Amino acid sequence: MKGNNKELFWDVTIEEMKKGYVELEESYKCIICQEEFTKGRIYEADSMLYDARKATEFHILEEHGSILEYLLKMNPSFIGVSEVQREVLTLMATGLSDKEIAMKLGVAQSTIRNHRYKLREKEKQTRLFLAMMELISLSTNKKINILDKDTLCDAHKTATTIDDRYNITDKEREKTIKNYMDESGSIKIFPAKEKKKIIVLSEIVKHFSKGKKYSEKEINRILQRIHEDYATIRRALIEYGFIERTNDCSSYWVKE
Repeated sequence: MKGNNKELFWDVTIEEMKKGYVELEESYKCIICQEEFTKGRIYEADSMLYDARKATEFHILEEHGSILEYLLKMNPSFIGVSEVQREVLTLMATGLSDKEIAMKLGVAQSTIRNHRYKLREKEKQTRLFLAMMELISLSTNKKINILDKDTLCDAHKTATTIDDRYNITDKEREKTIKNYMDESGSIKIFPAKEKKKIIVLSEIVKHFSKGKKYSEKEINRILQRIHEDYATIRRALIEYGFIERTNDCSSYWVKE
């Protein structure tokens, strides 16, 4: 159960992010759910045959809608926009005119113009920032998340809130897992401190398979093997964005 908690999603290039997958030596891998498609193999989907690359593209479309759709649904803290800006961007992505967007949102057309101006400024700032960060990384031969003797971990991409609780290093993570979990992945003590709680929850979610739907009974049975207070663990997994569920609690799944 131990090991780093890196997600491929955070380390891809902009072009790979736009495509939704990375090309490896022997396969293509979806950056959202990390499903792999082996090169040289033919895949059948929707009564059609696809090579590995096309199968990856089909998978992304079928399972995740589209990369743009997925990004727009992410926590606004990750994509750097407000809820209102995300709503405007979502409507822009459908091809609506500014007048139509204004009507849908119940605002003046000039308001949409102002949003376009602010979003354009953010786009320019982002390009400069990315160029600056890449240049710093090249000149120092060191990424920004590398400390003198440790490495900063990334928050899981489905996190519901991003704050200092996610300022976690690899060593902190390793120590917390060792102190609060045994070798089988069961919890010795469920931590009270938020940062440690997030680390433990990120390990617990590994007991569940991505893409699989679980009933509440199944969720409870798995969690009960990990900790006697399975209801508290279940609620925490949902609260911190590791697990999603239907409104009637009839179905649970790992958030991707």
